[in-house]
Amino acid sequence: MRISPSTKRLLIGILSGLVAVVLLALAVFQWKRQQLLTSALALVKEKIERKYPVILTLGPARFVGFKTVEIQGMSLVPRAAPTDTLLAARRLQAGLSVRSLFAGRPVFSDLQIITARLTARKTATSDNYGFLIKKKASAAPRDNSKGTNYGLLLNQALETAFGNVPGEASFQNFFVSYESPRHSAVLRLPELKIQDGDISGRMTATVDSLANKLGISGHIEPGDYSLTARVFGVGGSVQLPYVPRRFGALVSFDTVLVRLDGKDFEDDDTGGRLTVRGSLAARGFSLYHPKLAANEIEVKRGSLDFIATLGRGTVALEKGSRLVVNKIVLNPEIAIWTKPSQAINLSVTSDETPANDFFNSLPTGIFDEIRGTQGTGTLRYRLSANLDMANVDSLRFDSSLRGRNFHLTRFGEEDLNKLNTPFLQTVYNDKGDSVRTFAVGPINPDFVAYNDVSPYLIHAITTAEDPRFFSHHGFMEQAFVKSAIQNIKERRFARGGSTISMQLVKNVFLTRQKTVARKVEEALMVWLIENTGLASKQRMFEVYLNIIEWGPSKYRWPSGKRGVYGVKDAALFYYGKRPNELNLPESLYLASIIPKPKFARYSFDAYGDLRRSTRYFFRLISDIMLTRGLISNNDRENLPYALHLTGPARQYMAFAPRPDTTRAVQQADSSDFEPLNLIDLLNTGATPDAGVNSGTSEPAPAKPPK
Repeated sequence: MRISPSTKRLLIGILSGLVAVVLLALAVFQWKRQQLLTSALALVKEKIERKYPVILTLGPARFVGFKTVEIQGMSLVPRAAPTDTLLAARRLQAGLSVRSLFAGRPVFSDLQIITARLTARKTATSDNYGFLIKKKASAAPRDNSKGTNYGLLLNQALETAFGNVPGEASFQNFFVSYESPRHSAVLRLPELKIQDGDISGRMTATVDSLANKLGISGHIEPGDYSLTARVFGVGGSVQLPYVPRRFGALVSFDTVLVRLDGKDFEDDDTGGRLTVRGSLAARGFSLYHPKLAANEIEVKRGSLDFIATLGRGTVALEKGSRLVVNKIVLNPEIAIWTKPSQAINLSVTSDETPANDFFNSLPTGIFDEIRGTQGTGTLRYRLSANLDMANVDSLRFDSSLRGRNFHLTRFGEEDLNKLNTPFLQTVYNDKGDSVRTFAVGPINPDFVAYNDVSPYLIHAITTAEDPRFFSHHGFMEQAFVKSAIQNIKERRFARGGSTISMQLVKNVFLTRQKTVARKVEEALMVWLIENTGLASKQRMFEVYLNIIEWGPSKYRWPSGKRGVYGVKDAALFYYGKRPNELNLPESLYLASIIPKPKFARYSFDAYGDLRRSTRYFFRLISDIMLTRGLISNNDRENLPYALHLTGPARQYMAFAPRPDTTRAVQQADSSDFEPLNLIDLLNTGATPDAGVNSGTSEPAPAKPPK
């Protein structure tokens, strides 16, 4: 069929008209869409500036696709500081529903921020970001006398953070910086994406000159205050900032998983109470602080499922929280108060753990000498403590490790059974230099058996150092609490808190470093020795007498050996006698210098008489020995307070004039010599201590074997 020329011209005209109409319609649509876009952005600007005291500036905006809007530049400046830009971006892109735009309710999505800089600053008097955290008005007056409301602060931070999370977002080349008089932080994000709640990205974080390269992945549901985030090191572990500067500690990890399951905030007349639930998990966790341990404390895997409550002056980890250290499961409950005074209430119980799982789960850096220990049965730990800094004397502490069908089958790095056999002992001076090495056992001619020591000396030492040594199971909690109270008051290691068992383990198996880790490992080793019957009390005391320091390490004997170590050296050095020949005053003096043997030279005044504090020690210890039936009335009544040194020690004594600065109050006079456990026995009717590992009170102190 042939179309006539006139028909062709008609069809072409119709098509041209349709195209023209379509083009005109598109032009009108584009013009109207652009006009609506401009109006929509103006509404956004008005809304933000009405909500916050800021000036929002948006660059030229245009559609670069049917539903994609591009804005060339944006800045957000606090109105109070027009020259201090908080946020600036070179380019932004976002999805915009055309239907919502024409309906007058524009809906933006899939936000992309390209090459942006967020600059937060804080001075001593102001900042450029505080307006973002708007405090809710409350009709009820706030009680500020009970301290900071941590629940309110955290709730405001969570609502601000989750309330500003976009549903879809992409940040490229994003730079964040923070400056304050005390801290600085810089975050560089090459890319960070949020898509359907899924989070992924990389960043370099430099906080107070400490730089970390991090990877981030996870999922967020802003409406439910729900978050799962995995943070991991890229090319190495991650070291926590702020902690080194604030606490002098180093904390690092390979991977951390943070989960927040939600929050509940209850407003009340104190400002509100917040409850948060979630978990923290870490792999390759490491902690170092010189007061905690000599080496890094490392945990391969650990996690904490928490139920935490925060209120005015209070923070608590509630019942139902669960802490896992490798294969040890702990159930902690912690409550901390800052007002009206600082106080803490702590309770920790462990699930029953197979012995081998227990030993294999112990963190490295704390239990290195026990590592490799194996056994049968199960172990379970319990700890409770209560401390009010306004009344430190009210400190309460209870700790126990219990075994069920527990037996040791293998020793770790240290063979604890060596206490029963001859072994070599190396002693060191205060600088850590080796003084000498000697055998502990009959193969050493200087070794003295328990039965060859004067009973006066045995009784004096046990009364002064550890009155219940022959009946307790390695620990005396009342004495430990007394020691802890003094250490807290003086904010230093003023008293050691050690029983003879603990002193023995420290000298034979461990270093003399005053760290928390050493004390913890010492306690576990004592528990193993005392509760598995590895060594008898008599043998333990025998070893103790033959290794402890009793005088100057620089003294050189005619035989060439150096220092005064062991009871034979002590008897010869001070009196030129054998250990079984020591009388009561000589034994009391040797007992008095055990805590500080290097200060023995200051025990005498310019006339060669014992100083007041040492005389008080003589009276105190001898009175208790008499009460316990360890000496006779005749011994006590005829006790002299003068002492004649007939051995080489005399040349080391400071007999030169020296003010006697000890105070007249008797209790204070004995402070340098005050035995750790003695203060609990001044009244012989005192309630006996329960051993840390026992659930019942101990019997009355047993007398040492004759």
